[in-house]
Amino acid sequence: MADYATFVVFAAVLVLVPGPDFAVVVKNTLSGGRRRGSWSAVGVTASNVVQGAAAAAGLAALVVRVEPLFQTIRWLGIGYLAWLGVQALRSAVRGRYPDLSATDAAPGLAMAGFRQGFLSNITNPKVLAFYLAVLPQFLGPGAAVPVLAAFALTHAVLGLGYLLALVAGLDRARAVLARRPVRRALDALTGCALLGFGVRLAVARG
Repeated sequence: MADYATFVVFAAVLVLVPGPDFAVVVKNTLSGGRRRGSWSAVGVTASNVVQGAAAAAGLAALVVRVEPLFQTIRWLGIGYLAWLGVQALRSAVRGRYPDLSATDAAPGLAMAGFRQGFLSNITNPKVLAFYLAVLPQFLGPGAAVPVLAAFALTHAVLGLGYLLALVAGLDRARAVLARRPVRRALDALTGCALLGFGVRLAVARG
């Protein structure tokens, strides 16, 4: 239990560090409102659950050892982040935004948000590295699969709580944040952040 408490504190601090998931959730909340932002957060969490389960089952270690497969996932993630970043920058340059009521009522918000959240995180090799390299430090050798899965699920739940709180805060301030000059600046910052995360993954050693 002492190890678990230490891990909870460590994981809580870790989820506060902005990453691609943060940028995607912010982007989707501003563009589609609370519903799309919330589903983006759920998509991120779903990918964490999948990766945590893969680590518990030993599949993540196999992915890391098979270099072509690992590099394929890595470069797919880099490309996807770059695409999202370019889309945000294009939006900032164009500066054309629909009314908030129109975006909130647009069909397909939930699925689009979930998809972007899931894909941006499932292709991030640093998440796999977390489950493979960091979790064992708290568990020691020979930890049972259910224990490893419980630790991984804890990290996913903490991340979901933080992202949903972020969505709620952004939604409350959305009337101000959605003003055209502010939105253009935020889109530009978000686009640069997503491209920056992609560059970091590209230059990082696999």
